[in-house]
Amino acid sequence: MEIGYFTMPSHPPECGLKEGHDWDLQVLRWLDELGYQEAWIGEHHTAPWEPHPAPDLLLAQAFLQTKNIRLGPGGFLLPYHHPAELANRVAMLDHLSGGRLNFGVAASGLPSDWAMFNVDGMSGQNRDMTREALEIILRMWTEDAPSFEGKYVKFPPVKSLPKPAQKSGPPVLIGSLDKNALKRVAKWADGWCPIALNPAQLKTRVDDLKRECTAVGRNFAELDITIMGGIRGDRAKVQDGLKEFADAGAGRFVAGLGDLTFESSEGTLNKIASLYI
Repeated sequence: MEIGYFTMPSHPPECGLKEGHDWDLQVLRWLDELGYQEAWIGEHHTAPWEPHPAPDLLLAQAFLQTKNIRLGPGGFLLPYHHPAELANRVAMLDHLSGGRLNFGVAASGLPSDWAMFNVDGMSGQNRDMTREALEIILRMWTEDAPSFEGKYVKFPPVKSLPKPAQKSGPPVLIGSLDKNALKRVAKWADGWCPIALNPAQLKTRVDDLKRECTAVGRNFAELDITIMGGIRGDRAKVQDGLKEFADAGAGRFVAGLGDLTFESSEGTLNKIASLYI
């Protein structure tokens, strides 16, 4: 099973913006050196976290300073970006990285984010915008001169270069437990990345996803299943837990085990590596 780590770009109060950014890059370098296969970087715009920028600038610099690790957002909140512009930025990241990018996407459930971007999350507008944005992004990556006329976005035929390094673009991984999420995964995505499910819950939902794939003629074996969370205990218990998740259908476990600090970050990442890798 592949092992990743989830982190939020952060600027601890004891440092300035530049020092915090340098620290974020150092965390990603440590992850690469310690043998984590992936690093997932979150995006939010409002409380409960301090506001911080979208992760793509951090990713761009990280690709230049790491060698093996795959990086990606976990994920971009699509209702808060213009999809054609985001498609171009992500394609450039994939091009820059030589194809080491995953493209995690989600629709934010934070009311404070909805208010900032004038999105009616209670009506499901954020999910509708996510669905439309994802269609646009995939077309921008694969078509020569796509055009689009939807409910939220319209544009005439345009060129978008460079195209991603990975054929058809970076793997699209949908992070959602919404009741219709598995239908969207089966129709459009390359994988599913839920958070905080136990192995039995994951197994049930994976079985549901297999049925959704059958319904639309999709080969379930092509999908990437990721689980995000934490497993308590010593190395033996953690390894047993990873096996349970693998048996439930997961091919990747992304550990998200709380905030890092300047003082604890290197030691914490070493400890987690000793348990999971």
